[in-house]
Amino acid sequence: MPELMVNIDHVATLREARGIHYPDPVFAAGIAEMAGATGIITHLREDRRHIKDRDVRILRDVVRTKLNLEMAATPEMTKIAVSTKPDMITLVPEKRQELTTEGGLDVIKYAAKIEKVIAAVKKRGITVSLFIDPAEAQIKASAGIGADMIEIHTGSYADARTERMKKKELDKVIRSAVLGKELGLGVNAGHGLHYHNVREVAVIPQIDELSIGHSIIARAIFVGLDRAVRDMIEVIKK
Repeated sequence: MPELMVNIDHVATLREARGIHYPDPVFAAGIAEMAGATGIITHLREDRRHIKDRDVRILRDVVRTKLNLEMAATPEMTKIAVSTKPDMITLVPEKRQELTTEGGLDVIKYAAKIEKVIAAVKKRGITVSLFIDPAEAQIKASAGIGADMIEIHTGSYADARTERMKKKELDKVIRSAVLGKELGLGVNAGHGLHYHNVREVAVIPQIDELSIGHSIIARAIFVGLDRAVRDMIEVIKK
């Protein structure tokens, strides 16, 4: 059974909607951990649209499970990662106009740039994951430049409108997870997963961790964050 890492970015999204100091994503991280999450994910974007530098610094001090910092492969973010020392980073593509991360990182195209970031952070003992589409070439490229693990982008599976398309996209995720393990990589999966579609991904034996945020925070509005995290863990267990 894969473990659950909870993304708390959308707590900060709500905070920034009013430009005030609450709700605090740091508090959300503590609740998620106490509810059984085995890791906390946060994405420090270049435009600082939700998570701020202050959040990352405090999260590093208070997270007791595992802090996963999502970031673009830029010199600024590399410097922040090196100084903050999260347990792991996940390199993701980033466009300022996007609502959320769209698609996986093109490891083949940006291999030299990504490899430089990997080398810099691994010197500090930080684990590196690459957020990629379920494509054989991207997985092999990730292993080739020294990544410790991959996070398979499950967005196409989550967005599939028909059972036929859903099965096709799920098969891609399965094959990618198998290949990742064969190449010695840790394998995570995430994006678009919610309480009604996570089961099919959770039963893939090669997947170590699931990265889920939006659906948990959305459910928390109605049942509370503790219950929302526990509910997701229960669904994954089943």
